[in-house]
Amino acid sequence: MTILKSIIEDYPDEQFLKADGFDDAIIGVQISDMRLIYSVSKCLDILVEDMDSLSDAIEYLEYNVIGGYVGEKTPIWCHDLY
Repeated sequence: MTILKSIIEDYPDEQFLKADGFDDAIIGVQISDMRLIYSVSKCLDILVEDMDSLSDAIEYLEYNVIGGYVGEKTPIWCHDLY
């Protein structure tokens, strides 16, 4: 079972805002706000598979994903070890 499926099972009445294409990078949930927590290093691993370089993946992630605020359920980005 994936972490996302486990979170959804544990909190069936909650609505979570997900970042498209990064379900495998979810590492948890912030209980107080019910916001998903993503591993930045796992997101980069996902992006590098489709991009030419790590620097391109970092630029894309920072500008197009992490930089966007989409309301009070905006995901949390954990800058773990690269």
